[in-house]
Amino acid sequence: MALGRDSGIIDMPSNHSVDQTVERLKGILAAKGVTLFALIDHSGEAEKAGLKMRPTKLLIFGSPNAGTPLMLAAPSIAIDLPLKILVWEDGGGMVWVSYNSPTYLKERHGLPQELLQNIAVVETLAAQASE
Repeated sequence: MALGRDSGIIDMPSNHSVDQTVERLKGILAAKGVTLFALIDHSGEAEKAGLKMRPTKLLIFGSPNAGTPLMLAAPSIAIDLPLKILVWEDGGGMVWVSYNSPTYLKERHGLPQELLQNIAVVETLAAQASE
């Protein structure tokens, strides 16, 4: 797992293809009752435009029960919610799962420590989808 310098983004290698990782993540979200708001297929849209792009998909998901207390405590976090996980393939064929560090988001928006758990779930979801 690597944290991009000052970017707040954590990159975690996946043991699966982009599509397999996305399907695993969708299943985990459904099993936990977390709403998948959108699945954006960046590479698929690029292909429709006649452009080539390595497989790249963004999942946007969340729960009002977890997100609302965060937005009440720090309204600016609404710009980073719902949570997102990016699944992408690099130039060497390695698949990565990337997400915003919960600690980075806590510091960025001045969230109280006791609400960190509401966004820390992203780490568990990413790890489960990539293992």
